Amino acid sequence: MKPYIAQIRSNLRLMGRDRSVLFFQLFFPMIFFVIFSFVYGGAKNPAGMAQVVCMVLVIGVLGSGFFGAGIRAVVERESGILRRFKVAPVGPAPIIIASMVAGLVSYLPVVLIILLAANLQFKMPFPARVLDLFVFVAIGSISFRAMGMIIASVVNSMQESQIVIQMLYLPMLFLSGVTFPSSFLPVWLQNVAQFLPATYLNKGLQALLITGDSMFSALPLTAAGALLLTAAAAVFLGIKLFRWEKEEKISGRAKLWIPVVLAPFIILGVIQSKTKQNIDQDKIVTRNLRRNHSVLFQNVRIFVGDGQVIPNGAVLARNEKIEKVFDTPPTNTDSLNAEVIDAAGKTLLPGLIDMHVHLGAPGGVATDQASYSAEAEYRELAAYLYSGITAVRSTGDSLDQSLKLREAVSSGRYLGAEPFVCGPMFTAPGGHGTEYAKYFPENMRAAIEAQMVRTPKSAAQARTQVDELKAANVDCIKTILETGSAGHLFNRLDSNLYREIVKEAQADRLPVATHTGDNADITLAIEAGANTIEHGSFREPIAGASFSAMKEKGIAYDPTLSVIEALRDLSQNKLDLLDRSLLEAVAPRALLDQTRAELKKSTGAGSPEHAALAYERAQSNLKGAYAAGVTLITGSDAGNLLVIHGPTVQRELTLWVQAGIPPAVALQAATLNAARALRADKRFGAIKPGLEATFILVEGNPLTDISLMEHVTEVVFHGERIDRADLFDQKSKD
Repeated sequence: MKPYIAQIRSNLRLMGRDRSVLFFQLFFPMIFFVIFSFVYGGAKNPAGMAQVVCMVLVIGVLGSGFFGAGIRAVVERESGILRRFKVAPVGPAPIIIASMVAGLVSYLPVVLIILLAANLQFKMPFPARVLDLFVFVAIGSISFRAMGMIIASVVNSMQESQIVIQMLYLPMLFLSGVTFPSSFLPVWLQNVAQFLPATYLNKGLQALLITGDSMFSALPLTAAGALLLTAAAAVFLGIKLFRWEKEEKISGRAKLWIPVVLAPFIILGVIQSKTKQNIDQDKIVTRNLRRNHSVLFQNVRIFVGDGQVIPNGAVLARNEKIEKVFDTPPTNTDSLNAEVIDAAGKTLLPGLIDMHVHLGAPGGVATDQASYSAEAEYRELAAYLYSGITAVRSTGDSLDQSLKLREAVSSGRYLGAEPFVCGPMFTAPGGHGTEYAKYFPENMRAAIEAQMVRTPKSAAQARTQVDELKAANVDCIKTILETGSAGHLFNRLDSNLYREIVKEAQADRLPVATHTGDNADITLAIEAGANTIEHGSFREPIAGASFSAMKEKGIAYDPTLSVIEALRDLSQNKLDLLDRSLLEAVAPRALLDQTRAELKKSTGAGSPEHAALAYERAQSNLKGAYAAGVTLITGSDAGNLLVIHGPTVQRELTLWVQAGIPPAVALQAATLNAARALRADKRFGAIKPGLEATFILVEGNPLTDISLMEHVTEVVFHGERIDRADLFDQKSKD
């Protein structure tokens, strides 16, 4: 043990005198620290500052390993210093181990300095798991110094060492997410980066500093294990290949030991090229950086969501939340450490919510399978977000696909409106909802029905199916009582089974959305305790007593005027709904063109008189619900013909105002009321401190001109100012 201790002391003394060591371990990382801190706007973005710390720590570890250990060992061999140790005698093990330990001891204070500088100068919160961070940095430092020593062992000259080190150092510096986020790189280069040790060092630090993982979480633990294996292999081979004098040459084939040492990362790279987990992690980290930016929207009209309006105020968003709402714009904005956006002439309001969509259907005439694919559903969520609709309730789509969509958005891997899963649809055999399977090949129908509908035969089976959906973590239970009308009749769900479904959903604390078609359906839904009534009735006026009962029980009404308007227009062969500028900006061009072309060939669907009367009933029922004080929510039934995914809520709002509903009431239905129906009002739906910074800005004042809701100028989602132009390119970058 004495040779090891003596060698460590000697190394520390020499390192303290070596200017190159001081430069690469302290001054070189601090240069990057200062540069990156201002590039990432450290004072305005705590997550960005954490990313800066990750970058600087990795650069320091790389410099310490490759230059502080690798090149220094070659210099000592060529200058004859190692020859003196040979006659001491001291074996190679103490020299290699001492280099690793001395490098670690000298670097850990640098880590502390960087953390203190980030905290004191840029207000970055001190890491919650400081010990985990130091342990991981220690593993990284030991591993990369071991790599530096194996390089020194297999090169024959200083020139060779510089070539080999630069061949490793530069790719690690520029491809591993150290100097800039690797999500900016082409996918093929991101895949190459998965074979580099620095990638795992960086990812592990990001997990600890940005996403708040512990040392024993999957990513840091995997990275630490691979780094330790590499260190062990490098030390073992370094001892075997150690040379005391420059005259001792080694064959060129010895350099093949370097890939052997890096074998853990070659294996991890192969795995990652298939799973793409690290690439997904990069997206999440980049999303966190953007969401933690601090921004103040100044001089803006604020629709709070609960009916209150602030004529000229300001909203401060920080760390994904609304930090403060100002009744009057603050005069001293410098102290807020936020980017200031002058939004004069605009209205800021909560993100809109569509409570009734069918993502599995395109809303237009499409003969290609791609329009019904998972890719299309991702694009639809992007279209909603582009339009300022930040949440949608998927009412009866494929269960597995809906859950995947929700996870992709909630994790940050994909940027789109947040989907809430309300389904599969509880209905009767041969009931409404079962007819969609007939559009698929016969061998696929059973699988489609299993994803989209539930047709319980008994009360016990109904309860079991509800419990299974609860276990699958759905957000809502959808039930159908609709029996259709002449020419389109359906079997009706048994009333007793319906009551059991609602009762079990209540026990499982799941809200129930019920599709109704007439007064009998509505009466049953009210008695059973449904939470929202979808459509109401297009066939007959809804009884005043039903509206009174809905108000008393707090049942929300979703009239879906958009879908009945579309049916009316189809009966008249009108295609004006496809000509809205915001819809044309977000809908697939091919879908719009094909829908126009196919429908122009049609002579109209159904009776124009019957469709017009149905629309008038829907308007009248909405006005009746409003007059009775029923809670109103906005849904469009998007996915039906002419109701294409995108600015659906805007059209619904326009129809409401045309029916006589005040704009403020309609906007509250599309924001706070809808959030409450989703049981998400503790997160979003209003402009209040502590809620998610999810809101939109529109031109002018929609309280006096509801059409301005289609003039969206800014979308902020979880604190991130959305680059709307990039939303539709996300899947092409995978």
